Amino acid sequence: MTNTAENTLVLVFHPHLESGSVANRRLAEAARGVDGVTVRDVYALYPDENIDAAAEQAELLKADRIVWQFPMYWYSSPSLLKKWEDEVLAYGWAYGPGGDKLAGKKIMCAVTAGSTEDEYQRDGRFRATMDETLNPMRITTEYVGAQWLEPFAVYACTPDDLSDERLADAAERYAEVLRG
Repeated sequence: MTNTAENTLVLVFHPHLESGSVANRRLAEAARGVDGVTVRDVYALYPDENIDAAAEQAELLKADRIVWQFPMYWYSSPSLLKKWEDEVLAYGWAYGPGGDKLAGKKIMCAVTAGSTEDEYQRDGRFRATMDETLNPMRITTEYVGAQWLEPFAVYACTPDDLSDERLADAAERYAEVLRG
């Protein structure tokens, strides 16, 4: 039987993954420990933000499942993820005439948020669930013919709230999701 993680590409979008992240760094480490998962630190690859779209597209072609991993910034993604989408998910490649290269692939988000899960509820502080907050990513996924997978979210990722035990549990759960 084939492991669904066999061709999984995790694209990590955190501007300070090694120096300023606790949760995203730990999730990336957990992902690296899963057979068949390739992890790419996109900010480290492109510190000048000059994205090599052809190289990124080549990596996407190898994957059956793509994960956009990032911290929630102002109810959205870090800016390099948006730029990456604009440049890599090109007309004629990801959409439009001949743009079917991601059709049939699976895409999910792995998100860390400083706020609690209770705040990401319709009756919570933000009046929207995490799924609703990630709706632009879902629409993008469907627009390019890929299948949207349920997001993986870790809430309350502040130094005051995220204990070593909670972080270890989140990393273990993330690895299980990636194993399929």
